[in-house]
Order: sequence, then structure tokens, then C-alpha cells
Amino acid sequence: MFVILLPHFPHESEPAMPSRPDTSDYLSLFLNDVPLMDVRAPIEFSKGSFPNAINAPLMNDEERHRVGICYKEKGQDKAIELGHQLVSGDLKAQRIEAWKRFTATNPQGYLFCFRGGLRSRLTQQWIKDSGIEFPLIQGGYKAMRRFLIDSLEALTASSEFVVLSGRTGTGKTRVLNQLPNPVDLEGLANHRGSSFGRQVTPQPAQIDFENRLAVAMLKAHHHVGGAVYLEDESRLVGRCALPESLRNRMAAAPLMVLDQPIEERVRIIREDYVDQMTADYVERDGTEAGWLNFRDYLLSALDRIRKRLGGERHRRLRLMMENALDRQHQTGETGAHHEWIEALLQDYYDPMYDYQLSQKQGRVVVKGGPETIIGWASR
Repeated sequence: MFVILLPHFPHESEPAMPSRPDTSDYLSLFLNDVPLMDVRAPIEFSKGSFPNAINAPLMNDEERHRVGICYKEKGQDKAIELGHQLVSGDLKAQRIEAWKRFTATNPQGYLFCFRGGLRSRLTQQWIKDSGIEFPLIQGGYKAMRRFLIDSLEALTASSEFVVLSGRTGTGKTRVLNQLPNPVDLEGLANHRGSSFGRQVTPQPAQIDFENRLAVAMLKAHHHVGGAVYLEDESRLVGRCALPESLRNRMAAAPLMVLDQPIEERVRIIREDYVDQMTADYVERDGTEAGWLNFRDYLLSALDRIRKRLGGERHRRLRLMMENALDRQHQTGETGAHHEWIEALLQDYYDPMYDYQLSQKQGRVVVKGGPETIIGWASR
């Protein structure tokens, strides 16, 4: 059955729906995950935007480049004139339709450009000409980015932090997300923080990571309050760098140490890095290509720490891994991976972690299994 939806025209006695004003309430935008429409060019968006922003550009990269040259050579009026020439006719209609779809799907959203100037106001006007009032963000990307940078610095300086540490494979992230006020740095960076930590989807750009972190810290402060719980990380989570000020605060924070028996750690590693990663690659790439890409991911991760392992140990572990992969491919079973996982934990990761922990003993406030850690943090 087909249903024809007719447009609603208000009766003369019906009050007109009030249009929402433009806003500079950046805190409310980020705390409430308000949908945002970024009308900057794709190349600008790719260098950094905000967690709830989608890119619906006024101009593509080439158009923006040409208008920029015109602006430098002939001034603003000629640049605007060229912009109208480049984005006209069917192309203009297509972009307006994309904006209208966003406004229909996200009626409480806002649009923005770089400074809240010409591009966002022109977009707003074209949407209005099509019959829709839609507000913009005053100051645009630049003002919102400045707000997040300043907020992150202020919250880093004023917040109380507690850091969750533990040997590789203890399931720190799983426990972290059961604590009262967690900020998951690995989740924000889309990386598990080791040579094997790469995910199927790419990491965010550095600016995107910083923006995500700032928003998470704002929510931790305003929605929950109290101590912020973080997982112990090095300076880099994959390719995403933690702010130096946050690293310094983490280095002096109280430390919770999560313990797990070796059997449980091997199981967790197998689940996260073998079972889940196989499923993720197959889902993305299909059965055969997904398997080959998963195999390459696992072997490449081991090869990246070859120098630190030493040639003979690397060769032995790689042979174990290849045998486990062959068995997995033939039977679908992943139990054979236990051998190389246990050897890598005990011979490589554990000695490295134990040395690092020995430098931090004065900061340890609790040590034990998941229940002990969660109970201490929830007291």
C-alpha cells in the first residue's frame, strides 16, 4: 500500500512555528550530542571536525581552491561572484537537497563553516529560500575548536584522575568501562595501544582525536563528576598523541593494578585479537579477502616488534602463529593461537610491564581482580 504524504499548510488561526536562533552555546552542543552539518570543503573536514558532524559542503575542494585564488588576486566580491558561478544550476540544487535531507533528519541540528561567515550564511540563505529556517553556529569551526582546546586544558588541570594499569591481556578496557566515570582513550583513538592494536576502521586524525577527548572530558565533568578513570597509556595510542599536560597528570595519578591469571589473559587476547578481528575483517572485506587481510594484520603486528623480540624468538613465535592461522583457516578453531599468545605474554610483554610497574610502586592504591578494582572505585 502506498501512502502519499501531503505538505502541511498551517491554518490561518495556527501560530507559526518559531525559528530557532543561531547559537554560540558550544557547551550545550557538545554535551547533548547535537547533530552538526559542516559545510566546509571535504579536505577541511578530513583534517578535523567534531564527533557529531557530517560533511555537506557548499563547495568541493577544487571549487574552494579556485575561489581562494580569486579572493587573493581580485578580492572578496569577485570571489563571491565566482562561487555563485561554480555552484549553480543542477549542482546547486543537489547541494540544497543534501542540506534539506539533513534538516529533515536532524531538526534540532545546526550548520557551520570555518568562521561562521560567508559560507554558512550563504548555505543558511539557500536553505531558507527553499522554505526551511535552519540555524548556524556563530564563530564556526574555529570558535568551537578553540572552546574545546581551552576546555580540555582547564579540565586536565582541575580534574582528579585515577589510572588503571595491568599486564597485557588483563582486560583493562573491559573493566575501565565498568568504573564510575571512565574516559576510554583507546576507544577515542580507535586503537588498542599496542603493536597488535590496529582496528579494521582507521584511526581519527589527531585533531579529531583531541576534539573527541575534549568532549569526553566535558561529559565526564558535567554529566557524572568526581574522579575520572583512565587506562594507563604511553604517549601514543597508535598514531594519536595524548596531550602533554594530560600525560603529566596521568604520570602522577593514583594507580589501580588489575591482575588476572595467565589462562584468563590468553583467553581475552584470543577473543579480542583473533576471534573479533577475524569477524571484523570478514564483515568488511568478505570471506576470502577478509581472511587474507586478517592474516596479514596478525603477522605484520608481530613483525613490527621483530627487533625488540630478537631474531630467534621472533622466528619461533612467527612459526607458532603461522601454524595457528593454518589450523584456524582449515577448521575454524582458534585454540591453537594459545601457544604463541602465552609465549609472547610471558617472554616479552610481562617483563617489560613488570619493569615499568616497578618504577610506579609508590602510586599503587589497589591491586586485584576485576571485582576488587570495581569495588574499590565504587566505594
